[in-house]
Amino acid sequence: MRITDHEFRVGEKAVYPARGIAEVLRIEERNVAGLTTRVYVLRLLDTDQKMMIPVSNAHLLGLRPLIREPEVRALFAILRAPTLLLNAQAWNRRYRGFLDKLRVGSIYDVTEVLRDLYQQAKQRPPSFSERRMLDLAAQTVSREIAAVRGQTPEQVRAEIESMFFPAPRPVVPHWS
Repeated sequence: MRITDHEFRVGEKAVYPARGIAEVLRIEERNVAGLTTRVYVLRLLDTDQKMMIPVSNAHLLGLRPLIREPEVRALFAILRAPTLLLNAQAWNRRYRGFLDKLRVGSIYDVTEVLRDLYQQAKQRPPSFSERRMLDLAAQTVSREIAAVRGQTPEQVRAEIESMFFPAPRPVVPHWS
């Protein structure tokens, strides 16, 4: 079974791109325009908002299962990998490339955007739009990893940020 054809079960968590992580509350049959359609009834974990998605269209909307621990390790490998050609591209081309990756919704693409923006932030302060993009990418990656590991998104984000901005060493007084 391809990941996009995944049949979700009640109680299972799923990633709904651009919306966040949702829990499948129920699978119901609904009458829509005279046709009986099976729908997932989802609850977004961050907002408690409920929504329905036709089971047959779930893969078209990008609904997918959470990643697993091996994929989490792959995301951390992406974060540790060097950034390529950040300074060689014009800022507007780089920005459009980041936006395209965020829109696609692939956790791997979003992780690359996060890595590149953190690397860039080490060199110079990010612009307002870059900061918003960095926050969106960090939220997306942190929330999914947190759901997989049973941590809070804040714990995961702190772990990720420590890779790019290690804590300064404590100043040890010199006694003469």
